Amino acid sequence: MKICAGQVGVVTGGASGIGYGLAAALAARGVNVVIADRRRDAIDRVVERLVRPGIEVLPVEVDVSDASSVQKLAEVTVARFGRVDLVCNNAGVNGKAAPIWEQDLPTWNWLVGVHLYGLIHGVRAFAPIMIEQGFGYFLNTASIGGLIPLPGLGPYNATKHAVVGMTETLDQELRAACPALGASVLCPGLVETSLKETSAMNRPVGVETVEATSDVSAERASLRAAWGSVLTPADVAEIALAGVEARRLHILPNNDSAAPVRARVDRLIEDLPEPQ
Repeated sequence: MKICAGQVGVVTGGASGIGYGLAAALAARGVNVVIADRRRDAIDRVVERLVRPGIEVLPVEVDVSDASSVQKLAEVTVARFGRVDLVCNNAGVNGKAAPIWEQDLPTWNWLVGVHLYGLIHGVRAFAPIMIEQGFGYFLNTASIGGLIPLPGLGPYNATKHAVVGMTETLDQELRAACPALGASVLCPGLVETSLKETSAMNRPVGVETVEATSDVSAERASLRAAWGSVLTPADVAEIALAGVEARRLHILPNNDSAAPVRARVDRLIEDLPEPQ
């Protein structure tokens, strides 16, 4: 799809990180933006930064794990703008680092609610609108962890794999319903975001999250040494929107992602049965 001034984009988790990067990139293109997030104070700060002549930035407080909350988001969007062009199902969180057998059920329920049901609710609320109007596109944020194993982060890993698989299916279903519709899945590697901090702020009672380090620069240096490049949310957003315009199904912004993804695919191919 071509991203143009006057269109309408919805971004969940839009008050920080990749979500804010996407919202800012859309606003810079003249797109009206709906900022959806759980934290009203954070939304209001973002709106102040994004508002500019010629566009509207609409703040909506949303819990993506709640179907009625996301349905209300869709209704508010259409009531205000009369259309929706791009829905970025982007809201994300992370829990503590531990082996799968030590991950407690509240953590599983939380990540499944945000990542998996957040996507389900977004598609159920917005896809019928897109089909009726005859245009629209989904950009669903997964992770490199949706394509390769991430030991110690089982709930995150599993739900991000689900986002990848659902988007692949969604794209085929949307194209069958209307050729102008489609979906892409964004699979970033390391990005400079405040995911640890926002996860800690939004976690339900009884859920543990990864503790944020006091020495951010040292942590990033360690990550670069282990993984390679660390992108900014603005970098990711520009690559993601270019991928949407190219109707690319899988969008991998980090160059360092190529090697581990190819290694996983190679292992899969090795395990395929020989043709009879």
